[in-house]
Amino acid sequence: MKRTVFSFLALCLAFSVIAQQNAPAPAKKQSLIVPKFRILKVDSSSYYTNSDLRKHHETLIMYFSPECDHCKHQTKDLIAEMDKLKNIDIVMATYFPFSEMKNFYSNFHISNYNNIKLGRDENYQIPSNYNIHSLPFLALYDKKGKLVTTFEGSQKISTLLDAFNKGN
Repeated sequence: MKRTVFSFLALCLAFSVIAQQNAPAPAKKQSLIVPKFRILKVDSSSYYTNSDLRKHHETLIMYFSPECDHCKHQTKDLIAEMDKLKNIDIVMATYFPFSEMKNFYSNFHISNYNNIKLGRDENYQIPSNYNIHSLPFLALYDKKGKLVTTFEGSQKISTLLDAFNKGN
């Protein structure tokens, strides 16, 4: 009887190992380096990509919805504290229709801020690198392009700055 139980357990273990080797890799929860992306800019004829980020600058990627109140508040907070964020590349991307993105861009006067790049993620590239459950989604990367942390939901600017400081 003991031999049968042992054989059964060994067989189960073998099937378990084989099943795990053939199982698909879990979806990425976060990109440990700035992910590749290509967002359509407000001019509707050009794109902003990860290759366009300034070298040796911290990066904040914000995935947002133009309809989301939390996203609007986060954007207001970013703009209000821009003097503290001017050396950080801020990439704001959305999957929403171009017209809504463009209205958001105009309403918040994003063109006044050289370090903010806003665009439409037409191919849904950015969320594929993260396990996003709520917006705004914020991913912070250090000057070397390595992930510092991520946040879901609005964050105080002091929280973001503290995270950047801990990452350097």
